[in-house]
Amino acid sequence: MCREANARAVAALMPDFLGFIFFEKSPRHAGDVEQLGWVQHLPKGIKKVGVFVNEAPEWVLTIVETLGLDAVQLHGDESPEYCAAMAKKGLTVWKAFGVGAGFSFGKTAPYEPHCQYFVFDAKGPQRGGNGVPFDWNLLGQYAGQTPFLLSGGLGPEHGLLLRNAETRHPRLIGFDLNSRFETSPGLKDPGRLKLFFDEIKH
Repeated sequence: MCREANARAVAALMPDFLGFIFFEKSPRHAGDVEQLGWVQHLPKGIKKVGVFVNEAPEWVLTIVETLGLDAVQLHGDESPEYCAAMAKKGLTVWKAFGVGAGFSFGKTAPYEPHCQYFVFDAKGPQRGGNGVPFDWNLLGQYAGQTPFLLSGGLGPEHGLLLRNAETRHPRLIGFDLNSRFETSPGLKDPGRLKLFFDEIKH
């Protein structure tokens, strides 16, 4: 989310989480922290997640404390040790992995003690928001215990498919929705999101 009015319109749908990207190279960069005071006034029932890419831990902590974020999603090359250090600071840590042909889910094992959730995204030229899904059949190779969110190119047309048993996994706890629900980078379409939410919850 980038703009207050849009964030409030999406918040009215009561998603479990709202994400704010703090990666300057992203077209969805949330903006200057000093101008994001409104984030603290979003509904308390919605957890706010900051997305970071290979950022200095001190800067991450500053943003979390300033905006009252509930979790950090690490979308870069952060090591298990980095995640452990963040967790020791009291942060709720999510780690994202780019999944594609040849990806080994064994790579996630060292992160398990330090992360509340994983995010399995489609591997692509950008760190996220590539707009294409990966082969969900690959999820069958994940035997870890950490719950995960499915990400990568999810769109309104996937609602019915994602309800089918073939796409489910015992550790799948939700969906990370991004580029396919936008009118422009960082601006979500509340109507499109509502249709998807209704389809998933049906």
